[in-house]
Amino acid sequence: MRNTLREGLAIPRVLFNPLRLARGGSDVGQGRPALVIPGLATGDISTTLMRRTLKARGFISEGWRQGLNTGANPGKLRVLEARLAELHRLHGRKVVLIGWSLGGMYARVLAHRVPEHVDMVVTVASPFSGDRRANVAWRLYEAINDHTVDNPPFAEQISAKPPVPTLAVWSAVDGIISSDCTRGRDDESDSQLRIDAQHFALGTSRRAIEAIIARIAEMDADRA
Repeated sequence: MRNTLREGLAIPRVLFNPLRLARGGSDVGQGRPALVIPGLATGDISTTLMRRTLKARGFISEGWRQGLNTGANPGKLRVLEARLAELHRLHGRKVVLIGWSLGGMYARVLAHRVPEHVDMVVTVASPFSGDRRANVAWRLYEAINDHTVDNPPFAEQISAKPPVPTLAVWSAVDGIISSDCTRGRDDESDSQLRIDAQHFALGTSRRAIEAIIARIAEMDADRA
């Protein structure tokens, strides 16, 4: 309960995202496209600093461009499948998928469906593993959707590791999503990164964003 109450302290980071500037650094992206998918009841505004920082670090960063993310939506998934193929074609590089919270569920489904277009999947505080009702947000999700959290409208098993490099970012003090769900088992991702910050700070804190990019660089080096 204490961690949930602390989440309110991080909400201003989300609201003021469009006003915040990115810091520069080493070229990690090297011209790769990166598509960032927002969490439940948020849109591209919430990922502004993430995308600006990715751009400053050499990625061609893109938002999802589909308004608010209100839940698992087959139509929006189809749009994203086509967009991944287009980004891959335009830039000649596979796409790094970064999904925050619910956005990470989209990212893992997409990586299962079209792995030929995906370079890497990064989930940031996403409940891809374990009991989905072990999370504060499940009641809100079911209130605004026509399906339960246990029965999303796609056939893919989200907890199964996609056939691409996969990073799970989690926090032991997340007040919205259980850390067991966001970390997952060792066999459900290739790498796990612990960043102890509020759920709403994990995608908006410069410290968190820079730590995520640093781990992406490490995973790139391991593949080289």
